[in-house]
Amino acid sequence: MTRSAHTSPDLPAPAGPYSHVVQAGDVVWTAGFGPQDPATGQVPEGIERQTEQVIDNVEAALGVVGLGLGDVVKATVHLQHLERDFAAYNEVYARRFRSPYPVRTTVGSDLLGILVEIDVVAVRPSAPAGEPGR
Repeated sequence: MTRSAHTSPDLPAPAGPYSHVVQAGDVVWTAGFGPQDPATGQVPEGIERQTEQVIDNVEAALGVVGLGLGDVVKATVHLQHLERDFAAYNEVYARRFRSPYPVRTTVGSDLLGILVEIDVVAVRPSAPAGEPGR
């Protein structure tokens, strides 16, 4: 199985020795993305705006390999203040991801200077019979 790793200057710079996206066969994993604006490095205020920016970053990472949010099968979400912020984060999440929703794990985590981080697993859709793959 072929494995490829990708980083992009259009995403927040990795904070350590890791790739933004790794693809193995038809499965794609992203790194955990925080709410840093890739152009400015700034972090927006509030859980709603941070969740929007995180999902923008995840969507851009998937775009590096030609996928989108509709290809996500699993999301892992870390919230700094799980009980306080879950409802507001969940409202943004439900608007940005469409039914059928990916499976999801949401946990409280000790995050450094941010309120939310998300990583996903996506699967490249199979081409219909008789058509070449993507």
